[in-house]
Amino acid sequence: MKGPLFYSKILLFGEYGIIKDSKGLSIPYNFFKGALKSSNKDTEQAKKSNASLKAFATYLEEMQKENTSLVTFDLETLKDDLDNGMYFDSSIPQGYGVGSSGALVAAIYDKYGIDKITVLENLTREKLLKLKAIFGKMESFYHGNSSGLDPLNSYLSLPILINSKDNIESTSIPSQNFDGKGAVFLLDSGSIGETAPMVHLFMEQMKQEGFRTMLKNQFIKHTDACVEDFITGNIKSLFGNLKQLSNVVLDNFKPMIPVEFHNLWKQGIESNDYYLKLCGSGGGGYILGFTEDIDKAKKALKDYNLEVVYNF
Repeated sequence: MKGPLFYSKILLFGEYGIIKDSKGLSIPYNFFKGALKSSNKDTEQAKKSNASLKAFATYLEEMQKENTSLVTFDLETLKDDLDNGMYFDSSIPQGYGVGSSGALVAAIYDKYGIDKITVLENLTREKLLKLKAIFGKMESFYHGNSSGLDPLNSYLSLPILINSKDNIESTSIPSQNFDGKGAVFLLDSGSIGETAPMVHLFMEQMKQEGFRTMLKNQFIKHTDACVEDFITGNIKSLFGNLKQLSNVVLDNFKPMIPVEFHNLWKQGIESNDYYLKLCGSGGGGYILGFTEDIDKAKKALKDYNLEVVYNF
């Protein structure tokens, strides 16, 4: 048995802001993927994944008791499959901000959800919000608190535009120009970031009035503008807003940026060769970069592992 593939995602814009109703834009990233598998594999990885899935199944059983109207699962089949050694075979790195638990949640819902909302039907806003609510509840097992966006992106394999908490839609983004010099890239920080502590830190900072004001008047303002610019293909305006956003993050989200990247972040802003921003909750994992000239960025970041994800 091998289930369908579910891909990683990249939240281009909206990290932290979407908690407070900023816009957001999330795109599938097909470089990493995962699938449910059953085999007699006795590898450490398969055993670990199987044990983790058994704990998740227990959580889903409790969740179903509390929220029968929201979602029901074929728990019997799920438990049988787990007893037969099912595991999640994934190349998606954990703790890197590209949705490893999101792909797993999407795979479980796809295989064991009863009366599930499918990708083939007309996805109204109500259906998207219901899916987001289901996925948020499911993924909370891994993150303590989840918006449900990562699994939604993985499940639909479409770009998702977040207008506000109650207003999300699938969207299209300008098609890639593979000869273009502009690029979105991932920078490997070389360390793992944990979502829960970072979100907790953010919530603590939100208790300060100055931080809340900055979030509303600067962070959300530039995030919203970046989303608009990216979707409409307004590159000149996009990079103006990206520079501002990168600056705001460096000034106000320092704990979420690995220390050894503070100078690199600043150099990008000062040289205009590239602009960095958080990829997911930060604290490690990947850092997201944008450049108008990928050759310049590669030269400036020659000591780092750089992976291009989108060209324009």
